[in-house]
Amino acid sequence: MVTLAIVGAGSRGTTYARHATDTGRAQVVAVADQLASRRARFPEARQYADWRELAALPRQADAVIIATQDREHVEPAVRFADLGYDILLEKPMAVSEDDCRAIVAAGRPGAVFAVCHVMRYTPYTKVLKEVLDAGRIGEIVSIQHLEPVGWWHQAHSYVRGNWRRTDESTFMLLAKSCHDLDWLVHLTGRQVTRVSSFGGLHHFRPENRPAGAAARCLDCAVEPTCPYSAKRIYLPLAGKEAWPVSVLTDDVSEQGILEALRTGPYGRCVYACDNDVVDHQVVNLEFEGGVTAAFTMTAFTPSLHRQTRIFGTRGSIDGDGDHLTLTDFVTGRSEVIETRPTGDATARGGHGGGDQALIEAFLTAVTARDPSPILSSPTESLHSHLIAWAAEHSRLTGTTVTLAGTPR
Repeated sequence: MVTLAIVGAGSRGTTYARHATDTGRAQVVAVADQLASRRARFPEARQYADWRELAALPRQADAVIIATQDREHVEPAVRFADLGYDILLEKPMAVSEDDCRAIVAAGRPGAVFAVCHVMRYTPYTKVLKEVLDAGRIGEIVSIQHLEPVGWWHQAHSYVRGNWRRTDESTFMLLAKSCHDLDWLVHLTGRQVTRVSSFGGLHHFRPENRPAGAAARCLDCAVEPTCPYSAKRIYLPLAGKEAWPVSVLTDDVSEQGILEALRTGPYGRCVYACDNDVVDHQVVNLEFEGGVTAAFTMTAFTPSLHRQTRIFGTRGSIDGDGDHLTLTDFVTGRSEVIETRPTGDATARGGHGGGDQALIEAFLTAVTARDPSPILSSPTESLHSHLIAWAAEHSRLTGTTVTLAGTPR
């Protein structure tokens, strides 16, 4: 039985902990979070209002899951590594290059240290990677990849929510799409050498506020026809302790949700928030050997699995997160490969099975004292973070950025 400490018992920390305990292979023995209501999700665990209280003690568990806010990752990651804990760290690792490199340097020989790039672990990715590595489409030449964030997900997390402001969290590409940049590196097996990027905050701005719109959805005459109505997003989930409604309030009854919308940040008009992160961005990538990829992140979609087209010298693949359609250039035939992901692409759906598979890999690695099941170490993850910073620099300056080599 693997014993776990949870540092940050919000949506992600609680999700990972529940996946771990549901396997029957893990037990949560300590939880640190400033909110008593979140600590109460683990009544059998020793409880701490600050992770520093836990870190001041001798090692209390085999491993720690760190799922604090993005800017609060580096201190606990370095400290718990020093204490000898195996670590599961939510992405992004940190919001500055120096902090990411400090986390990489904190790793200890023989320790298990995983960054939560859940896309690497999905059944879909496993099948796709096997097809590519087997040479079914020859050599990869280029990739088109779309991250359909979803109109309501953008409104929830990146307009009204915790990741709406660069100065309070980080920029959109690092907060949301370091998954995708990391995934493209994983698929190609190559590092990125040059990056260019364009995008901005197009729609969720005060000047786009409809005439007659109120500051809050509950008071708004325009709300019934607004795509971003907080009532329409959250009220259908009343009574369900599930993301995203679980982020609003611990009382997920209809009355509890209405009170949260009346008084909290998630009831605000999307055109009257203090958000500044982009709602659309394109990134062009050149990999070692001249392979190219074009990545689009946009808010203005349904919330779906990622869509990917991979073009090789002997064939091509169209992937939608559920199926892979492989076209063979020799025979001219197309083959549909089912991957049967569990759940949808959202956090509520477990990221297509990625959350569960990541946890199972982590527990296996901790139990066996063998880090090989981990596909996303801090050293591996660092490169995707560097790509994100290069892309943001390109977007802001209008330049093409060349990346120096990063450790493998």
